Amino acid sequence: MNDVEKTNIERQNSGKRMRRRKRMMSVYTAVVILLVAVVGVTMCFTFLFNIDEIVVSGESVTYSPAEIVESSGIRAGDNLLRLDCEKAEQKILDERLYVETAEVHRDFPSTLRINVTRCIPAYNIQYANGVLLVSRKGKILADNNFYTDTENIPVIYGFEPADTTPGRPLVSSNDNKNEAFKQFISRFDHDDNTTISSVDITNEYAITVSYRSGLIFKMGNWSDVEYKLDLAQATMEDEAVKGKKGTLMMVGSKQCSFRPSGEADEAVTTTVVTDENGKPVTTTASTTTTAVPQPEPQPTPDDGSGWVPDDGGNDWQSDDTGEGYYGDDFNYNDYQNPDNYAEQ
Repeated sequence: MNDVEKTNIERQNSGKRMRRRKRMMSVYTAVVILLVAVVGVTMCFTFLFNIDEIVVSGESVTYSPAEIVESSGIRAGDNLLRLDCEKAEQKILDERLYVETAEVHRDFPSTLRINVTRCIPAYNIQYANGVLLVSRKGKILADNNFYTDTENIPVIYGFEPADTTPGRPLVSSNDNKNEAFKQFISRFDHDDNTTISSVDITNEYAITVSYRSGLIFKMGNWSDVEYKLDLAQATMEDEAVKGKKGTLMMVGSKQCSFRPSGEADEAVTTTVVTDENGKPVTTTASTTTTAVPQPEPQPTPDDGSGWVPDDGGNDWQSDDTGEGYYGDDFNYNDYQNPDNYAEQ
């Protein structure tokens, strides 16, 4: 009986020792893994992944690759993992006025790539003290007292810029005008804006776009500017409108009315069919002709002279004052000739 009890106690002690060893082994393993990780991370941020090549690509006629790298603040030998790419991109944009976009990418194990695009002047923004030259992305390039290349760059009136500092993004003090301008930028990202000569945004509820072809588009308020421009373009390409001068005007949200210049009695209303993205794809035009109303003849008041025009308009006769003067053959245009008067 004693032998049985002794055997059970030894087995219990042996089990406890095994469990204790397993726990200690887990702790040792975790410590080793942590030490390896710390050493690995330290090596990555110090000895490994250091830059030994910087590649600059893209469009930058104004600045050399060395100038781009200098403005980024990055040097050969810097560690790729410790770089703040967004900060480097912003530094390039701030220090290089004619750089429109800058992208900084890590190419492990030891290469840094910088891609830039140049600014393309796209807007003349007229304001109270001058004219701002602005890029296609909305970056202020210059504060001038003249318009730049008006044959290719449209003029925008009434924008009310809040800041006129070159290098800063163009922002209006009017939120509605900001929204409209953002949509103009988005529209011109995928289309050429040289067909437009000017945009009057003085009244954000009645924006007017003038085209170099002689067409004027009254688009209404600042909402859905991009869609309205697409709608106007689709209307101008319709056979009933193409090649004509006149005025386009929004009719509701999906129609555009065209009235040719010098033909006030004819109007073309274009209904647009859009795709799943809301872009105009086809147009259906209908022409309506309305007779020009003639003004009703207005009675001529008696001025007290005793003479009023008869129904013919030129012959004048006596009124009911009893003065007895009239002239059936009297021409009002010859009133200075006394021979045209007759007395009865």
